[in-house]
Amino acid sequence: MPKKLIEVALPLEAINKEASREKSIRHGHPSTLHLWWARRPLATARAVLFASVVDDPGEHLPEDQATKERERLFALLERLVNWDEAKNPDSPTLWEARYEMAKSLAKALGKAPPRSKEDRAAILALLEEAPPVLDPFAGGGTIPLEAQRLGLRAYAGDLNPVAVLINKALVEVPPLFADLPPVNPEYRSKRQPTDRFSRAKGLAEDVRFYGRWVREEAWRRIGAYYPTLDGKTVIAWLWARTVPCPNPACRADAPLVRSFWLSKKRGKGAYVVPEVEGGRVVFRVKTGAGAPPREGTVDRRGAQCLVCGTPIPLEHVRKEGQAGRLGARLMAIVTEETGGRGYHAPEPEHEKVAEQATPPWKPDYAFAKNSRHMTPSIYGLERFSDLFTPRQLLALATFSDLVAEARERVYQDALEAGLSDDPTPLAQGGTGARAYAEAVGVYLAMAVDHLTNRHSSIATWDASWEKVRSVFARQALPMTWDFAEANPFSESSGSWEGMVDWVAKALETLPARPLGQARQVNAVEAVNGVPAPPLISTDPPYYDNVPYADLSDFFYVWLRRTLRDTYPDLFRTLLTPKEEELIADPHRHGGPDAARRHFEEGMRRVFRNLRARAHPDYPLTLYYAFKQQEVEEDEEGETEAVASTGWETFLQGLVEEGFQVVATWPMRTELQNRPRGQGSNALASSIVLVCRPRPEGAPRASRQEFLRALRAELPKALEDLTRGSIPPVDLAQSAIGPGMAVFSRYSAVVEPDGRPLSVREALALVNQVLDEFLAEEEAELDAPSRFALAWYEQYGYGEGPFGDAETLAKAKNVAVSALEEGGILLARGGKVRLFRPEEYPEDWDPKADRRLSAWEAAHHLIRLLEREGEGAAARLLAELPPALAEGARALAYRLYQIAERRGRAEDAQSFNLLAKSYGHLAVEAARARGPVQEGLFREEG
Repeated sequence: MPKKLIEVALPLEAINKEASREKSIRHGHPSTLHLWWARRPLATARAVLFASVVDDPGEHLPEDQATKERERLFALLERLVNWDEAKNPDSPTLWEARYEMAKSLAKALGKAPPRSKEDRAAILALLEEAPPVLDPFAGGGTIPLEAQRLGLRAYAGDLNPVAVLINKALVEVPPLFADLPPVNPEYRSKRQPTDRFSRAKGLAEDVRFYGRWVREEAWRRIGAYYPTLDGKTVIAWLWARTVPCPNPACRADAPLVRSFWLSKKRGKGAYVVPEVEGGRVVFRVKTGAGAPPREGTVDRRGAQCLVCGTPIPLEHVRKEGQAGRLGARLMAIVTEETGGRGYHAPEPEHEKVAEQATPPWKPDYAFAKNSRHMTPSIYGLERFSDLFTPRQLLALATFSDLVAEARERVYQDALEAGLSDDPTPLAQGGTGARAYAEAVGVYLAMAVDHLTNRHSSIATWDASWEKVRSVFARQALPMTWDFAEANPFSESSGSWEGMVDWVAKALETLPARPLGQARQVNAVEAVNGVPAPPLISTDPPYYDNVPYADLSDFFYVWLRRTLRDTYPDLFRTLLTPKEEELIADPHRHGGPDAARRHFEEGMRRVFRNLRARAHPDYPLTLYYAFKQQEVEEDEEGETEAVASTGWETFLQGLVEEGFQVVATWPMRTELQNRPRGQGSNALASSIVLVCRPRPEGAPRASRQEFLRALRAELPKALEDLTRGSIPPVDLAQSAIGPGMAVFSRYSAVVEPDGRPLSVREALALVNQVLDEFLAEEEAELDAPSRFALAWYEQYGYGEGPFGDAETLAKAKNVAVSALEEGGILLARGGKVRLFRPEEYPEDWDPKADRRLSAWEAAHHLIRLLEREGEGAAARLLAELPPALAEGARALAYRLYQIAERRGRAEDAQSFNLLAKSYGHLAVEAARARGPVQEGLFREEG
């Protein structure tokens, strides 16, 4: 059983760079086909799958040759993870990757390898004999799609019907109609014999054509409900919810507005000015310089009535909402203008038109009472139909109905184009005219779902980008106060044409071969029905992090209306299945203990079945991004980092079912500008765990033997991680991998009394060794930095007694006066405090400073990173002695650890920024530096 490349080495920096870049790619990226939560980058999955199939060169070559061969494979991987190379399924890079996989497969099968990367017939024949790739928690379809892109058979399993539909649209439907030309009459009237529509491009053209027909027909039916304003097309109507004022002498309808800003663009400012007239609030709109008289009327603390000034507690808003007394007032109108947006005061006629809309159908289903992720219900909005205005319901129902009508038109046109009148439906793998029409309907239904994400009273107006935000700007269904009602017939965000274009562009980049399959099945049973032992790669649910079923009901209720005839089994239930979903939801399972048992037992059954059925020659790869530490507060308010229940439960199941971790890779998988990442130290990496079944004769170890092994092996792994600029926020997370690799190699680790060591206890020891590693790096710092570190741990950047500073300084063999002269602290009036990064002088010259310290260098680097960016910080780093620069890097990790434990979130962000940027800064500094004369610098304690 040869080792695979993923068990030995990967070009992590290149993979992570492309994974981060990919998150900013929008049009044409498969992730834009349909929203899914916590999606992983395609680049990461592509690299992991490739490296799981290709043998490590060390299995077949002497080490010196193996090293060169790995470098060649790394160069290929660096091209393979680039979306610009991979988005064309027939790119030379992808064929080269398939060739490398085919060579390893040939060795395993005892067959002749392809003659070259041009021998495509031989490559495809070998790939057909590769183990199928199974993702039992397929979710948004990243792993099955990338398996198919590499030429492997892809099998996706998920319990959630929305996830299953996404996977069908990605890997199952396109291969059925690969390379077909469009069937629409417009194309057929001008087609040429030389026309070629590779992969799913013909299908995408038909989605566009019939999408245009849907828009024209929808306009004919409901266009009157979307009036223009002075001949200009309206982009959005902006509304404010209202609540009766609690003051008995007032009882005015008080507007609930988060922000009165309409546009914050430089030179194009616009805002609402609320005024009180006759005991009622009226809205004016102003443009140009200036600002609203107030930011808004409601925040987390409560609201205020603009008419009488009475404070309005949120509890009052909740009670009024639950009694059905929340209203809505038109606040402003946004129009399409030459060169931008126009902002206008509300028009009574427009408000009247909106009130006249009568929807023919609405999703009158209650959604889950989940106060953590679904907050509208506590304000009386308890049913999905409550999350839409009547006009939005009318529009969505109309577009949904027209998808069914479009299917019939596609069917007739497909027959005329020469497709067979085969009655086999799409759900059963049909490829005739009927199935083709249903396929077009699937993608138009996804465009309807794109509409729902912009056409809801939960969607708000983004004053910075001047567009309608989506409902799911984060992984929750939040309550919103002011909201934007988009116009589906405009040419801006929220338009039907835009939604269809998102879908069609994503469809054009799909590989559309080989055949793939997506099934609705729970993860325990997902391996059943796969035709051969599979290679398994999956991204399991993260304990209680995202309630996928609850959130996806928002889309499901519309998909069911639109596609129930196409996939009757998939949409047989009123809402998505909940009970079997493998997450820990206390609301659903009757409390945290029962929720934990449900997750733990379910995950163990999954791992047990995967171990029994997975292909023995290929490793199991698992993505996991849940934070490995939670912060708990003791009775005195002190915080302590403890192992997270999610990680503990997940790893316990993995180890107990006989897997061992053979390699771990921290992958940059999280979007840095996502809402949760802004202003927080949210995880930026997933850990990819590479696992093999533990050998039957694996030894036992005592607690002390395990701890000795950790101390022998973990520091080297941690050194590699920190020198690779893993962000401090991810360091404890990343330490799990090599730590659990040691723990899981034993059949058991036992305490002196014979009791087996739990995963929670093992993680505590891993964190202990991590602390020891960081403390050792601290011991190598200069005396001023060691003083400052100890002082920061006690006082942060706040003041402390001079006597304490003097005592600490003596212990560190340095004087307070020398520290003040060194420019890192201020001593005045019997108090001492450290300078914050922004207080350090801008004209600092390290070559002229006779009292250099790593602390001072780190703070100057942070100041430059935050104020001027990486270029300025790299130029400074080029001027620092290497030892001092290395000390600044080590300090950032240690300081982050202290700041997080002490609850100093803002400080932690600064330290995290320095550490994660350091690798890039060092590269740029080396370029700028050239040969450095160490004698140019003098370091003094």
